[in-house]
Amino acid sequence: MAGNTATNKKITMTNPIVEIDGDEMTRVLWALVKEKLILPYVDLKTEYYDLGLENRDATDDQVTHDAAKAILKHKVGVKCATITSNNARKIEYNLKHLHPSPNATIRAILDGTVFRKPIIVKSIQPTVSTWKKPIVIARHAYGDVYKNAELAIPGPGTVELVYKGTDGTEQKILVSEMKGPGVVQGMHNLDDSIASFARACFLYALDEKLDLWFATKDTISKIYDGRFKELFQHIYDREFKAAFENAGIHYFYTLIDDAVARVVKSEGGFLWACKNYDGDVMSDMIASASGSLAMMTSVLVSPNGAFEYEAAHGTVQQHYYRWKRGEKTSTNPVALIFAWTGALAKRADLDNNGALQAFAKQLEAATLNTIESGEMTGDLARLANPTPQKTLDSWEFIEAIAKRLERD
Repeated sequence: MAGNTATNKKITMTNPIVEIDGDEMTRVLWALVKEKLILPYVDLKTEYYDLGLENRDATDDQVTHDAAKAILKHKVGVKCATITSNNARKIEYNLKHLHPSPNATIRAILDGTVFRKPIIVKSIQPTVSTWKKPIVIARHAYGDVYKNAELAIPGPGTVELVYKGTDGTEQKILVSEMKGPGVVQGMHNLDDSIASFARACFLYALDEKLDLWFATKDTISKIYDGRFKELFQHIYDREFKAAFENAGIHYFYTLIDDAVARVVKSEGGFLWACKNYDGDVMSDMIASASGSLAMMTSVLVSPNGAFEYEAAHGTVQQHYYRWKRGEKTSTNPVALIFAWTGALAKRADLDNNGALQAFAKQLEAATLNTIESGEMTGDLARLANPTPQKTLDSWEFIEAIAKRLERD
């Protein structure tokens, strides 16, 4: 089909996808994936936003907010990996300011939940031998350390947490009697955001017919984490219990440390709901143990029906420096490809575009079949059984997918 499409008429699109460009090696591969795997077959319609670090700085991060609002408007976005600036990046890129994580900004504006799922390849066995099915991570997309307030304490003194209500009431609690210099951190969350997260998880579990696990540390964080546990249970009991029982799936709550111990002994095949920080860490663990950090999809789902697709990994900084020196790198672009196919498939679903839907599935199949035929990047070659005779660089790998896509 793809070959016929390339030689005849390209697939047309009715509505655009919000395209969000990014940084470093993923930005290089982003353009290559579009050029070799999408544009020959699709008359691609996008609304483009450049979230490269320098453009974010030049626009005082307004471009990030504009991109998020565009996703809310058009319902589908696809995002390249981006740098979250720190002091080292400020010096490297001569930035005016340090801006928040663009992913955190977009997640807050969309009030969405992030679902991350490993991309499974037959020739690559997971590190955890008991895993037979993918473990999907649901990451709460708001608050916690990603919207925190931090303060460096210069010397001895008192640190308090103070709430002043709009009605004039006030609550105060001692955080610490600091005996010397140190640091403090304040975090928050909202009942509405936690409830949206819970409902998104229960709905996803029902759609995919997956058991749902949720874990916090409510034995230590009795109020903060306890609120998560309370709201999840309340929403499950009132809104989803009967549907879960009818579907033959289960909701299971436990402590986060117990959940980790259970996960590594499980067969997989469930949805694991995590608070923001836990989800950030555990999604990388699941991805790495399933094969590679470059083999995990990520979709941010907003309560209003907007979707943003991206790779779960970062910008691959060290490979980018090598590329700038003129070297070819064996950077794995699979998650970038699946970000595009996810966005194209969702656009096709919303627009009832059967040809675009079929192309997205065909590109995914061509990518997986290329790997399973023994053509892959170095990160996968180290894990594959049988071991491939040759490791491909990124350009060779994408070209191999392109040839298979054209042939199929």
